[in-house]
Amino acid sequence: MSQPQNGTSGHVEEIHWPSLIAAVSSISAVGIAIGLGLPLLSIILEKRGIPSTLIGLNTAMAGVAAMVAAPITTKLAHSYGVAQTMIWAVVISALSSIGFYYAQDFWMWFPLRFAFHGATTTLFILSEFWINAASPPSKRGFVLGIYATVLSLGFAAGPLLFSVLGSDGILPFAVGACAILLAAIPIFIARNESPVLDEKPELHFMRYVFLVPSATAAVFIFGAVEAGGLALFPIYAVRASFTETQAALLLTVMGIGNMIFQIPVGLLSDRMKDKRPLLAGMAFMGLIGSLLLPMLVHSWIMMAGVLLFWGGCVAGLYTVGLSHLGSRLTGSDLAAANAAFVFCYAVGTVAGPQVIGAAIDVAGNNGFAWAIAGFFGIYALLSTARLLFIGKRG
Repeated sequence: MSQPQNGTSGHVEEIHWPSLIAAVSSISAVGIAIGLGLPLLSIILEKRGIPSTLIGLNTAMAGVAAMVAAPITTKLAHSYGVAQTMIWAVVISALSSIGFYYAQDFWMWFPLRFAFHGATTTLFILSEFWINAASPPSKRGFVLGIYATVLSLGFAAGPLLFSVLGSDGILPFAVGACAILLAAIPIFIARNESPVLDEKPELHFMRYVFLVPSATAAVFIFGAVEAGGLALFPIYAVRASFTETQAALLLTVMGIGNMIFQIPVGLLSDRMKDKRPLLAGMAFMGLIGSLLLPMLVHSWIMMAGVLLFWGGCVAGLYTVGLSHLGSRLTGSDLAAANAAFVFCYAVGTVAGPQVIGAAIDVAGNNGFAWAIAGFFGIYALLSTARLLFIGKRG
C-alpha cells in the first residue's frame, strides 16, 4: 500500500498545466451542467404536474448513482485508462443530458438521472485523482484551491444560464450537453499526461473510507451541510421573517464566501505538514457560525457577514480534506481513496437534508442551525480527539 508522503522526493516541483486544465475543465463543465440541470429539470417536472414528492425522489437518484458509481470508477480507470474513462463519462453524461428533452414518460427520467449522475461522479473522482496525482506536494493546496474555485464558478454559472435560457424547448438541454462535450477536448489533448494505474488497489473499497478518516469524514460533513443548507436555508430564512429576495441574496453571499476563500485556504494548507489542525479549526468555526445564526435573524447585514466566512469554512473542508488525502496516499490507493472520498460526499448529500429537515420539524425553525451545528460539532470533536490521542495516522 502507498505510504504517507512526508516529503517531496520523487515529485517534480512544478504544476503540470495541461493536466490541471484537463481536470479543471471537466469538472467546471460538470458544475455548469448540474447547476443548469437541477432547476431546469425540477421546473419541467412541476409544469407537467408531477407531485413534489416524486420530483424529490427522482432528484435523489443523484446520490444513489454517486454511491453506485464510486466503487467501480477506479476499476474502470485501471482497465481502460484515466483519460479514456473520463471521455466516455463525458459522452454518457452529454447524451443523458439531451435525453431528458426527448423522454416524455416520467419513469424514463430515473435511468437518465442515474446515467447522468453516475457519469458525472466518475468525472468528479478521476478529475480529483488526476489533480492530486499531478500536483507537486508543496503546491497541492493552491492547485486544489484553483480547482474548488472554478467548480464554484461552474455551479454559479449554471443557474445564471437557466435564468437566461428558460425551460422551453431543446436549447437549455443542448447548451448543457455542449458544455459537457467541450470538456473532452482538453482531456484528449492531455491524455498522455493522465496518471497510469498499473496496480489494482490493495484494499476493498470500503476500507478506503476509513483509511484516511479525517478526510472522508470532512467531506461527509461538507456534503451534509452543503446539500441540507442549500435546500433548507431559504425555508429557514423566510420563516425568520426575511423576504425571498433577501434569503436568495444570503445564499449568494454564502456562495461568494465559498468561492473567494478556496485559494487562500489552499495556500494555508500548503504551509502545514499536517492538515488535520486546519480541518479541525474550520469545523470549530463552522460550529460557532451555525450557533450564531438564531441570534442574528433580526439583522440581514450581520447574518450576511457570518455566512460569508461560514461559506468559506464549509467549502474549505472539501478542499483541505482532498489535499490531506493527496498528502497521505499515491497511485492506485489514491485513486481508490478519491472514489471513497466522493462516496462519502454522496452519503452526506443524502443524509444532510433528511437530518436537518427532521430537526426543523422537531425543534422548530432553530432546528436548522442546531442540526448543522451538530454536524460540525461531531467532526470537531472527532478530529480533535484523533489529533490528541491517535497521533499521525489518518
